[in-house]
Amino acid sequence: MRRKAEDYHDGAKDGLEPLAPLDINSVQDFDELLKAMSKTAFGGRSLGEAADVLTDMVRDPDCTIVGTFSGAMSVAKMGLLICEMIDRGWLQAVVTTGALVAHGLIETLGRVHYKCPKSRSDRDLYFQGYNRIYDTLEMEANLDYAEDVFRTVLEKIDPNQVWSSASLCRELGKYLSEQSDQPGILRNAYLKGVPVFIPAFIDSELALDMAIHMVRKSLSVGEQLPNALMSPSLQFNPFLDIGEYAQQALNARKLGIFIIGGGVPRNWAQQVMPYLELLHMRLKLDLPELRFNYGVRLCPEPDYWGGLSGCSFKEGVSWGKFASPEEGGRFAEVLCDATIAWPIIMKAVIQRIEKMK
Repeated sequence: MRRKAEDYHDGAKDGLEPLAPLDINSVQDFDELLKAMSKTAFGGRSLGEAADVLTDMVRDPDCTIVGTFSGAMSVAKMGLLICEMIDRGWLQAVVTTGALVAHGLIETLGRVHYKCPKSRSDRDLYFQGYNRIYDTLEMEANLDYAEDVFRTVLEKIDPNQVWSSASLCRELGKYLSEQSDQPGILRNAYLKGVPVFIPAFIDSELALDMAIHMVRKSLSVGEQLPNALMSPSLQFNPFLDIGEYAQQALNARKLGIFIIGGGVPRNWAQQVMPYLELLHMRLKLDLPELRFNYGVRLCPEPDYWGGLSGCSFKEGVSWGKFASPEEGGRFAEVLCDATIAWPIIMKAVIQRIEKMK
């Protein structure tokens, strides 16, 4: 069967949304740029749509927003963007990696990361005390200094208390707030009462520092290797994090999520919905049905690799994590390096909200 010209539809009559050429001469700021880009196509449209969703999410007074951050964003000098989101009240919880927090802690302490010389071999870097993260260097001396600071905090905490990543991050944030006015993720989060969760805490520089602290304690009281490796003097329970985060979700009227990358931070933050649903179904607990109502994701990984980092919000609907469009869910995804897309979206949304005042 062949189509007929008289059966062709007209986009305007069908109520389709028209696109518009990007006139760069009519753009005065980032807000106007992204509004114009939202009427273009491909990645540009995605960037504009992400700014629209983030604007509505942060302006919704009923929405509790979770930010999940993976990748070397603090080494990439994106840490102040997280601080800005915290300070503006755009985040009520942060879920991230121990590496991002550790490198951000170094930055808060006034230490510097460096551009990696292209001519230097990785073997030379190793012997010179430089740790390479793609095109950027972290000095081993920085990590040693951060361990000294963390040890100072660990020396003061109650060894009889059971600790979680969130409670340890609060203690670090409190210490930093007392020592310096330098902005930093843990410091700013502590001052704003925003919990910082590190679900894979054991896989981090912070965990190594904590383990070294406990081995040092064991050796100081006469323990010998290898027994000192198996004598933890501090108690750590990651399930305390799950409980605190679930309670925060239950107290929320609406939920939004802002995602940089993917990995463990994203999955851990999203699994609270299935967790609460299973508590309802398997334990017959009277718990509400929760879904994320808003979401913005910046990540270059496509979905066809099958991993969580590239998983679409649409797929997450099938897991009961996100509200479907029919239920009012609003989501935007940008397949782009976060160090490119994130600052542009942030500046656009800040300017847009300032114009609304």
